[in-house]
Amino acid sequence: MTEISTTISTTVSTTPATSITFADLNLPKALHRALRKAGLHTPFPIQAATLPDALAGRDVLGRAQTGSGKTLAFGLALLSRLDGGKARPRRPRALVLVPTRELAMQVADALVPLAKAMGLWCRTVVGGMSLQRQAEALLRGVDLVIATPGRLSDHVRQGTCTLDGIELVAIDEADQMADMGFLPQVRQILDRTPPDGQRLLFSATLDDAVADLVSRYLTDPVTHSVAPVTASVDTMEHHLFQVEHKDKQAVVTEIAARQGRTILFVRTKHHVDRLTTRLRAAGVPAAALHGGKTQGQRNRVLADFRSGRMPVLVATDVAARGIHVDGIGLVLHVDPAADHKDYLHRAGRTARAGASGTVVTLVTREQRRTVRRMLERAGVRPHYAVVSPGDAELIRITGARTPSGVPVVDRTSTRRQARPSQQRRRTGPARDRSPLRGSGSRRSAAAVR
Repeated sequence: MTEISTTISTTVSTTPATSITFADLNLPKALHRALRKAGLHTPFPIQAATLPDALAGRDVLGRAQTGSGKTLAFGLALLSRLDGGKARPRRPRALVLVPTRELAMQVADALVPLAKAMGLWCRTVVGGMSLQRQAEALLRGVDLVIATPGRLSDHVRQGTCTLDGIELVAIDEADQMADMGFLPQVRQILDRTPPDGQRLLFSATLDDAVADLVSRYLTDPVTHSVAPVTASVDTMEHHLFQVEHKDKQAVVTEIAARQGRTILFVRTKHHVDRLTTRLRAAGVPAAALHGGKTQGQRNRVLADFRSGRMPVLVATDVAARGIHVDGIGLVLHVDPAADHKDYLHRAGRTARAGASGTVVTLVTREQRRTVRRMLERAGVRPHYAVVSPGDAELIRITGARTPSGVPVVDRTSTRRQARPSQQRRRTGPARDRSPLRGSGSRRSAAAVR
């Protein structure tokens, strides 16, 4: 897969100036005050590189590794360009498209406080949540919509959101949009927006999969690339541990019992649930995250992970791009990533924004050669070791410990057990009270993982 040719753009920036501050960027006063109040004074490289062009109204392609500050790079541009418009417009004026619910929530967490400081209204439109409530919120007025493609398409079909007033569009993680099969929906959405609007496209990689979006919807774009497409070797340590089948569960449990926030990646929802149950039974405070959970469940899991109440997160690749949690010290590939791009995005949960971290991949003897080829494509040369439970090398690199053995109680199950009396009060079958119910909402909930 090849990178988009720089002939598409008129300017390519690979070494942006980092000496500027937000005060130098001519941001709206209210936005600048909100940034100062939040303790943000100096932009990250991707922000320093792209904001001047985006604020000037140019279409922008931004490439930077995950965790490098892309959200504020496009978010500050959109909010600045929205400043001074009609108060609480009935039709959205700006749109942010992201591939997953988690990423939408992350973007909203970053932008909503800044928007409020400017008197702007943001709404989040994602699957797994009430379509009717989202429709009611949109009808109350909105400047900026943060959405996943499937659920936004539902609202467009239902007539609860119109896109003909969209002046600004930002697409985040465009390559993942392609990987997840969302590009047809993205194209349909963009076709409904005015063709002369400004478009900002951000991603960790800009390869052939997004070339069609670039050529069809961006006009004379400027490309800014501030990081290589390979995994960071300066802020991450990459390790490849060979284990025997009979030792793998014990090794995983000891690593998970380490101190500090840890993410364990596996390939299937069933394996996530099974591994989480085993870890909790061994005394490891772990929580499960995958696409089979409701949005409320996913929000609670992430809140527990962020707070440190559940410092271990067991997840499928749904979490690889959509989670930003500070202080994740270790990423463990219990199941090796399917390809080098998945590896990079999983690994990107640690060593974010200049911090350091450790990435460990477990392999059996049969997997070793295939995984090494995949790591070569990712630009990674891992340290290799053969490990077993209790090894000094395992402890030195990961901080592995013997778990307490005291089972961790799942508070969600105890919460469910406390509700039978409420359920018995129901006199009839549960009903979907949403007047907007339709096949579109059912389809999008499955599509948005």
